[in-house]
Amino acid sequence: MKKILSGAVAAIALAAVATPAAAQTTQVHYAGTAPIPYTITNPQNAPFPLNVIGIAAGELGVDDGVGTRYTVQADAPNTTGTVENISLQFNLTGTVPKDCSFYSGNGYTSNVRNISFGEIGIRAGNNENVNQAFDMVGPAVADIDTLTAGCNFNNTVKLVKSDVRGLVNAAPGGYDIDEFQANIPYEVVATWTGVGTGGPAVGTGQTLDVSTTELSDQLAQGAWRSGMHIKITAPVAAKGLVAGTYSGHTTLTLTAS
Repeated sequence: MKKILSGAVAAIALAAVATPAAAQTTQVHYAGTAPIPYTITNPQNAPFPLNVIGIAAGELGVDDGVGTRYTVQADAPNTTGTVENISLQFNLTGTVPKDCSFYSGNGYTSNVRNISFGEIGIRAGNNENVNQAFDMVGPAVADIDTLTAGCNFNNTVKLVKSDVRGLVNAAPGGYDIDEFQANIPYEVVATWTGVGTGGPAVGTGQTLDVSTTELSDQLAQGAWRSGMHIKITAPVAAKGLVAGTYSGHTTLTLTAS
């Protein structure tokens, strides 16, 4: 017996069925022409002894050259575990410490932050007018620059002078307070690129200014990093200067909140 396939094409479809305990394929088909045309389909599924008789008859036809056989056997290991949809959430955590930085030279000594104006020049000429004698010749100026400064969290930038009077002569002796003074007021201005604490923003120029008459000032900031410039300016004092050593200090603090 000859089976005609449509279009003369036999297509064998293989499918992996994603269901638990899917049936595995076992097909045994026999067909023959003698002594009369016959077919035997899946005799292995018949109850005993018909299953044995059917297989034997089909195999006899094949052996005698009057029959043919078609078999399909498919097998795959069963799924292990539980078949289910999976949704997994991986929780990742880590911490970044709060930090503020200001590069102020190499080493941990304060020597790099000791700033000397040297001689603060006065008008000492005999030909000076009495109202100008012993006055400062010009402003005393110090410029401090660092390329690395900032904090990685909300913070406060603060400048504090050691004395609201500025640089102070600790041993001035006696002097006419109408004509002389034993202090030199100074202004401190810090500038950098930063942001306020209101939320993320593009950094812009920030300024913290402690005037000649102020002791301190501060500015709240969001996280920032940039260079910082600090300019200290002691303008010409209002009166003549008493001789001696003038000293003082200004403290910059960057404090993450």
